[in-house]
Amino acid sequence: MSNHSMEGIYLSSHLENVLLGTFYIVIFILSVPSNALALWVFWHRNTNNTPSKEFLKHLAIADMSYVLVLPMRMIYHMSDSHWPLGVGACRVVGFLFFVNLYCSMYFMTCISVDRLLACVIPHKTHNLRKTRNAKVACAVLWVLVTISMLPVLFSKKEVTRQIQNVTVCDQLYIENSTNRTGALVSTAIAFVIPLVTMSICYILIFAKVRQMTFQEKTPTQRKAMRMIVLTVVNFLIAFVPYHIQRFVFILQHDMSRSESERHMLQLGNRITSALTCISGVLDPVMYFFLARNYQEALLQLCGRNPKDEQSTT
Repeated sequence: MSNHSMEGIYLSSHLENVLLGTFYIVIFILSVPSNALALWVFWHRNTNNTPSKEFLKHLAIADMSYVLVLPMRMIYHMSDSHWPLGVGACRVVGFLFFVNLYCSMYFMTCISVDRLLACVIPHKTHNLRKTRNAKVACAVLWVLVTISMLPVLFSKKEVTRQIQNVTVCDQLYIENSTNRTGALVSTAIAFVIPLVTMSICYILIFAKVRQMTFQEKTPTQRKAMRMIVLTVVNFLIAFVPYHIQRFVFILQHDMSRSESERHMLQLGNRITSALTCISGVLDPVMYFFLARNYQEALLQLCGRNPKDEQSTT
């Protein structure tokens, strides 16, 4: 296989660029207003702050931080796989992708744990479930995830290169890894911890709620069941495909493969990476059902009376 042919697999076709660029535009249009409303509500109308609302607020911050860099991906694909923004922006976009991706996953995990404590053992964990502790947990998560992703920002390797007269940003989709073992281990740890934690929470909550009659179920327990459905759907669509593909990509990318197989690996990486953005649209749905103040603000913007809608939601 010629070098020219091999390098071509790192470029999206014109159709792929149009579809991915359009997808990012749609996600941007849908997610920015809904997450901006969430941030405004959580900061200015949060009269009764709770640990769950604190985690939801930081989840909205992570989502907004991510969708605000989507224009960089739009520019890249609308320029037919050409990166015109320079090396610094290439490093930043990869760094912000991972920071906000994993912060989102871990804040969803924190919400699941909080719902477990509130639903299954509310009296024993009353002192633990304080807003102050939630704020500390959020700060620790931001710091840990940011520090763990600093190698992406300060990597010594070249992050841009010239291929077929265009500049490619390798950090945009992290399309190769110099340390395959390290990449596998770090990806596994980052993904498995929230996956296992949330799975345990959901099983225990479901088992607890299933034992009760409808009359015995408290609003907290009904809210927990809604949370299970919403977060499972979000996780399955936005995060599971990317991490499965990421494992396959890391394992198979450096092995001897045909041009078509390598292209499919690259394409799968780009598609599943794009799917992670859907979390920025699905999370506001979770805010609507889990945060009464967000629900009321959105209904008022739509010209609806929150009291009239209360029974249906």
